[in-house]
Formats: sequence, C-alpha cells, structure tokens
Amino acid sequence: MTKKTELLDKAKTLPRSPGCYLMKNVYNEVIYVGKAKNLKNRVKTYFDASEKYSKTQALVKRIKDFEIIMTESEMESLILENNLIKQYTPKYNIRLRDDKTYPYLEINLNESFPRLIYTRKPKKKKNIKIYGPFPEGSYLKSTIKTLTKVYNLRDCSLTEFRSRKTPCILHQIHQCSAPCVDKISKENYHQDLKEVEKFFSSDSKRKKIIKNLEDKMINLSNSQEFEKAILLRDSLSTLKLYNDESIKQKVEFQENLKDIDLFSYHYSEEEIDLAIYEIRNSLLIGAKNIHLINQFKDSEEFYQNIPSIILQYYSKKNTFPDYLILDLEKNTEKKVAEALKKISKSKIKVVKPGNKFRTLFETTHEYARNSQRMRKENYQNILKGLKKLKDLLTLDELPRDLECYDIAVWQGQSPTAAQITFKDGKPDKKNYRYFHLTERLEGNNDFAMMEEVLERRLKYQNLPDVFIVDGGKLQVNSFKKILNKHQLKIPVVGIAKSRLHPNYKNDLRNKSEERLVIPGRTNPYTLKKNIELFRIVTQMRDEAHRFSRKLHHKQEKKKFIHSDLSEIPGVGKITIKKILSVHTGNIYELGKLSIQDIMNNFSLSEKVAQKIYNYFNETKDLKLD
Repeated sequence: MTKKTELLDKAKTLPRSPGCYLMKNVYNEVIYVGKAKNLKNRVKTYFDASEKYSKTQALVKRIKDFEIIMTESEMESLILENNLIKQYTPKYNIRLRDDKTYPYLEINLNESFPRLIYTRKPKKKKNIKIYGPFPEGSYLKSTIKTLTKVYNLRDCSLTEFRSRKTPCILHQIHQCSAPCVDKISKENYHQDLKEVEKFFSSDSKRKKIIKNLEDKMINLSNSQEFEKAILLRDSLSTLKLYNDESIKQKVEFQENLKDIDLFSYHYSEEEIDLAIYEIRNSLLIGAKNIHLINQFKDSEEFYQNIPSIILQYYSKKNTFPDYLILDLEKNTEKKVAEALKKISKSKIKVVKPGNKFRTLFETTHEYARNSQRMRKENYQNILKGLKKLKDLLTLDELPRDLECYDIAVWQGQSPTAAQITFKDGKPDKKNYRYFHLTERLEGNNDFAMMEEVLERRLKYQNLPDVFIVDGGKLQVNSFKKILNKHQLKIPVVGIAKSRLHPNYKNDLRNKSEERLVIPGRTNPYTLKKNIELFRIVTQMRDEAHRFSRKLHHKQEKKKFIHSDLSEIPGVGKITIKKILSVHTGNIYELGKLSIQDIMNNFSLSEKVAQKIYNYFNETKDLKLD
C-alpha cells in the first residue's frame, strides 16, 4: 500500500462537517493549512488519483500525514484557518495565499461622538467595542459607509472634527448630523449609534432594522421626499446584500471573555479521547486531542479521575485560561478548580457550558468522538498493534512500555548505542538514552557491546514491558541470556528482514519482509499481517538507527578534532574540552575563525587563541608551498 493510498483511506473516514485541515511533512511540520465546508470531500481530493491539481502536486508529494479541527460552521473554519496560518506560517500557504487579517468594526466610546471604523487591527482597550472578525466578501466596508450615511453619523477624523467651525458638505446633502458644530445632541447621536450596533449584534435585530428602513422609505416616497427615498432605497440594497452574506459569529465573542478552554472527552471500553478547544483573546486558535489507553475499570472511575487528568495537563503549561468549561457534576467542578489553584497564580473559573458555550462545547465533544472513530477506522489504531504483541507473547496485560536498542560502529571505532522508548505506541523522547561503548581489540562485536549496554541499563529502575532488539535469533538469544542471568522474565523480540531466495535475487517479486523474531516460536511473525504492529516496531527500529548513528558521527568528529588540537603546542586537555563542548562543525571550520572569534566563542585567553590561529594559518601556508 502506497502512502498516498493510505492517506486516501484515512481521508475517507473524516466527518462531513466544516473545519480546518493541517498537512504535515515527514518531520511532522505543518506545511499547509486549509479550510473546508465538508472535510471528507475536500481532503480526499488531495489523494484521489482521479483528481488532478497542478498547483498542489508539489504539496501532495511532501504530505506524510494530516490532522483536522472541526468547527461549527464554514465561517468559523475560515477564521480559524487565518489563526492557524499565523501560528504555523506554513510554507505552501505563504506561497499560495494572502495571509491577511480579517476585517473588524471598531467603535471608540471614549470619543464624545464615535464613528464607525473599518479596521484589520482592532484595539482591544477599555470602552472600545469590537464586532467581528468578518469574512472576506461580507461587504463590511460598504455596509459601514451605508450605515454612516443612513444614520447621519460622523465620518471625519478626530483632528478634523475638533477643528471644524462650520458644517461640511455631508451635512448639506443630509448624510451627516454635524455633531462637530452641535447640530445634534450627544444623547440623540448615541441613540442613532445604538441602532447601528443592533444591526451587527444579531440576525433578528438586523432584519428588524432593515424592515424599519423599508417602512421609512415608503413613508418618504408617500410624502414626496423622493431624493431621500432614493438614497434610502440604494442603501437598503447594500444592507440586504450584507444580511444575505453574513453568518452569526461564533469563533470570536463580542464581549471580552479573554482566555477560555473547553474540555470534553469521548469514553469507550478500550480508549479515551480528550479534546481541548482553546480560545485566546476571544479567538478560537485551535484544538488539541489527547489519546489515552483506557486503564480504568469503568466510566465512573474515569470520571472521578478527571480532576487529576486536568491537573496533569495544565502542570505542563505556563499560561492558564480565565475560564475552563466542563460538563461535570458540581462537586467535581470544585475539585478541578481547587486542583488548578495549586498550580496557577490566578483563580480559574470552572463552569458548565450553559447556553453561551453550548454549541462550541458540543463541537468539542464531537471532535473527541470523531478522533477516536477515525483512528479505529484507519491504520493508526495503535491499540490493535499493542494487542497483537500481547497475543504473540501471551502476556497477561497490554505491553505499554517498549524499549528498542541499536548499536552503531564502523571498523571498531567510536561504538555507540541508542535506547529508544515508546509509551502506549508513541515515542517517549524524554527517556531516549545514548550509550558510549568501549572500543574492543577484536573490532566489531555486536554481542559483547549489546551485553555492555544491557548490563548498564539494568542498573536503573522502570524496566519496560518488552525489549526489542534490532536483529535476529542470535541477538535475541544473547539478550535473553543476560536477562536470565539477572533473573528477569521480561519478553524479548527481534526485528529482522527475511532473506532473499538466492535463485531469484533479480526477481522484483522476491522482496524481503519485516519479521518479528519471537523466542519459542518456530517461524518468525510476518509483520505485514498486522499493519499497526508493523508501524510501531519499524518506527522504533528506524528511530534507534537514526539516534545511534547521530551520536556515532558526533563522536568520530570530536575524535578527529581532538587529534588535531592535541598537536598544537600550549593547548591542553582543558582547552580542548572547552572547544569540543561548543564547536559542532569540522576542524576546517575552526581554522577559518579569527583570533577574536576564537576568544569569544570558546572563552579562551588571547594567548591561547593566538596559538590556535597560528597553527591553522601556518599549516595552510605550508600546504600552499
């Protein structure tokens, strides 16, 4: 199965709801953010062979995975997309689309006679009302101009307003009430301003205002004030256009609610998915999904542990929301509030969704449910892989902690080993370990070096549920021998490729297969039979290769640099150690530095820096001669 086919299968499991999708490359970097009215239909087009989009070919070649964030409406996904692009600055968004901020309506009530301001950078300060963000194509700019004319609001700058002595021409053509020269009282002006605010506050109020203006237009026509009636008629066409295009905003709240987290979950017998929707500065900036393997005896036990789960989540964060929205019993809410108070300096209000947050809270819950459903329906179900490993090794419990080892050595020099740890089928990088191994007279001796690694590893606690070795039966038996010596009954498996048939080496069908070598089993288990277990084990092996070789190359580089530096008269071990702790390049890069650079980079005296500089420059001169 190709990667593209695999991603297409995953896309087919997506919900048909609106939302955003984040395309990622092999390094797990977000390279593209898009929005969709129907996530399933949109994301499928990237991987469906029948779809041809020349603009996206370069992007699709680099996609290794994707994730989604569901929203309540298409307009929410539009605004969320903008926030995600700003957050990740994806490569292909920068090239393909305009990364502009969305427009807002701003009303500064600190002014005596406020005006309607169209802006893309609203000021969130005291007594400044902000409506929006509004999507592109919402006709906001033309609507603001129209409402300013209809309600005769001020349209000039504050400087011009304060300096005016007589009414401007807008007053003469009945498009401004001239508050600059006191032609209207402050109370009456603000009454008109409130009508404008109603227009943006809700769908029902907007429709009512349009109806009132229509009635006014008819009355003007009946009283033969045709000029005013025509002006109102033209204005109504713009307001109706806005009304048809506008959608009630749910992503950004009109009142200043600052920072809010909405927390929900989807519980099943085997797995639990936690979903957190984050609102920062009144903007929905993203969503998180946390997948847990269910260790609780029942849902009631999980429910009682929610306070500790939330505490663990927020203990890793530096900032906290003002509100945490949970749908829990009152007593449990108190426990959560008390737990958060222990780790945060400010009081966090824990409240139920209520009417204000109900829609977004339901979307949060749906996100958790869909995350679990999608994982079960495609090839990312880690639980299936761990269950298969449990069955193969006849274990009593699910193997949640796995460790894999690999050794890197070339011609017996600078041998290193890597310990890779996976927790619940995912990398646990904080527990990765390097091992610097002893160089042996006999050169490469994988068995002796593996014995050294394991002897050193067993001195520490928290041993895994299963050891995984990069190798076949000999490596596994060698590993087991050491475990038996320490009377440890921890299962060991090896991952190795099958041998090619010697008579069919050039046959394309004669491909080697990844196999799991299991002690006591006559034939190794072919990993392609369980794609989930295949993913976990091969990812661990590949990660161990990468990690051990990284250290090996680093050690070799240091060795060569150390050898050259030790030849410089007056440069001792302490100086060499200082240089090696900072310098990550090769010896030739070190030779290009000036005396001052050598002093600054490695905290050396001018005398020592001069010796190092002279050594490299004299050597170059000799080579040139």
